[in-house]
Amino acid sequence: MRPALAFPLAILALAACSSDRSLGPRGGVLDTPESLVSVSLNTAVQLSWSPNARLADPNRFSHYDVYSTSYDLDNGVCDDNGWALEGTSVSEDFLVSGLTNGVPLCFAVSSVSTGGDESDVSAYVNDTPRFDSRNVLVSTAQHDISTSGFRFDFGPSSQLGEVVSGDRTDIDFRVDRHNDGSIWLTTVRDGTTVVLYSQDPVDDLTSIDIAPLNGYITGSIEAVPGFAYVFETQLSDGLHYGAVRITSTTQDHVILDWSYQTDFGDPQLRRVR
Repeated sequence: MRPALAFPLAILALAACSSDRSLGPRGGVLDTPESLVSVSLNTAVQLSWSPNARLADPNRFSHYDVYSTSYDLDNGVCDDNGWALEGTSVSEDFLVSGLTNGVPLCFAVSSVSTGGDESDVSAYVNDTPRFDSRNVLVSTAQHDISTSGFRFDFGPSSQLGEVVSGDRTDIDFRVDRHNDGSIWLTTVRDGTTVVLYSQDPVDDLTSIDIAPLNGYITGSIEAVPGFAYVFETQLSDGLHYGAVRITSTTQDHVILDWSYQTDFGDPQLRRVR
């Protein structure tokens, strides 16, 4: 699947405790951590935040506590009575692993002093782990029609992100080569549309964050190495979002990375900020 990411070694604990709680005001001696952000990963979420609390009082700083709870996507609220301690960290980074893809969660972090006093928790962020894969080879239809099609999700009985024949009518997109040699992604089935994610190249699949609100089209969009594309797909349970980053192209093939959000209606492909 995807290569391992280089996360900081200062992560001290990843297992959530069994007790739930409400994160009311603490009013500890240290400042509240600021600027909490999250990165959606495959069965995991990477958290990071500002070092303001540690830098403001380094002699009294001990560690951070990291919390999670469930998130109601439809109503946009965290379960305030279900917070559980995910673990502690001495750095401004934390990897929450072993999660279920497609299940939304809320996260928050506090700072803890050497005397055990805990600050108020940070502003919450919500995130949803999603499936992804790297370096997938797809042919152009003009080279090999049998491996030129792609669909993010064929349903519960199939694996995600399948390369299939480009002459099928139930695929999300087909890879085409135009007469001038340019490579294009062509939407195929009803209910699938595509939009260019950014006018600039993106460094990595994890750079693709919230799916755009509008601008989606049916038809073809040029596949340019380094650029990213977001697909909106209509399934029986609602809208889903998938992302593709083009790694390289030749006249016969493209190599791409993809991610897909199984939580219907959830536009999170990477992070909330």
